[in-house]
Amino acid sequence: MSKIIAVNAGSSSLKFQLFEMDDEHVITSGVIERIGFEDAIFTIKYDGEKVIKKLEIKDHSQAVELLLDTLIKRNIVASLDEIKAVGHRVVQGGSYYNQSVIIDEQVLAHIDELKKLAPLHNPAHLTGYYAFEKAIPSAGAVAVFDTAFHQTLKPKCYIYPIPYRFYQEHKIRKYGAHGTSHFYVSSRVRDLLGNPEHSKIIVAHLGAGGSLSAVKDGISINTSMGFTPLAGLMMGTRSGDLDPSVIDYMIEQLGMDMKELISILNKESGLLGVSGVSSDFRDVERAAIHGNERAKLAVDIFFRRVIAYIGRYFIALGGVDAIAFTAGIGENSVTSRKEILSLLSEALGIIIDDEANEFGKGERLITKPESKVKVYVIPTNEELVIARDTKRLLAL
Repeated sequence: MSKIIAVNAGSSSLKFQLFEMDDEHVITSGVIERIGFEDAIFTIKYDGEKVIKKLEIKDHSQAVELLLDTLIKRNIVASLDEIKAVGHRVVQGGSYYNQSVIIDEQVLAHIDELKKLAPLHNPAHLTGYYAFEKAIPSAGAVAVFDTAFHQTLKPKCYIYPIPYRFYQEHKIRKYGAHGTSHFYVSSRVRDLLGNPEHSKIIVAHLGAGGSLSAVKDGISINTSMGFTPLAGLMMGTRSGDLDPSVIDYMIEQLGMDMKELISILNKESGLLGVSGVSSDFRDVERAAIHGNERAKLAVDIFFRRVIAYIGRYFIALGGVDAIAFTAGIGENSVTSRKEILSLLSEALGIIIDDEANEFGKGERLITKPESKVKVYVIPTNEELVIARDTKRLLAL
């Protein structure tokens, strides 16, 4: 029996799923949030039970220790030696990696080097790696990069129209993100289409962070996030695409400094900035329904930013066979899917199946047979991709 744990270490969190890879079932899953605070939250699901605890967790090492101790105490595993490998999600792999790799000293050095492109994430990934390496030294370790799936982009899509030396000397280019999710979801759509030789798929990963991708014959040809995850769609707290002159104006005319401004664009903009209500789409949507005009404006902007990228990728692909919604908003917001598809219906010939959209559960088709484009809801499963890559690379 081959047990693999897939982990996603964030700046103050640690998500995990423990798999029995013989049949790929999830033994346990959960998240440790607010690491570094006295009121950290540890949530674990096992055998139909969900346990939530609040306690002080000083750092990631303590979080990993708590998780592994819990696995033993609750008899989820008899010994940590049962865990043969750890698969680590890594946000930024730069141009170094177009696929997952076994972690060695060079890989660790690259992840550390690339922290300048993902300052909130890559350092946390390293902390998580070292914590697990210390706790289970016998386990193999694999890095699964969020950027890897998008390394198939051509230079015409990833080079920015600025002096070319900045790419040559500093590797400033589009990298994208959410690649593991885009890979999983587009692969599932191809399965549902009958694995045709040729396919044109648009994946809409819509959550607190959001991105779209154009996937042709299983290959990513473009994606909305850029040099960092700040680009592209309007998100929970991120602005998405913005006229660069706005930044110059705010610095020169409003007296702001660059660090303050980038913090605002990352943490105070998007749905939160426009609505003034929340960064959580559910809260903003609820406020809009109850007549809050700024909340209504925020969701309207969000919908139009999404369809703008769908339109762009429809042209880039030369048409589209299927659109897939995934992630928190994409999977759970009936209204968002309906509104976005309504805005696309005339141009793309989409005919939504309201019953499937509103009352269906899990992975499903939400368009009628006469629709010119199939539209799916596909719950993403990045952790399964991580576990599969880990098993394959370590030959477990």
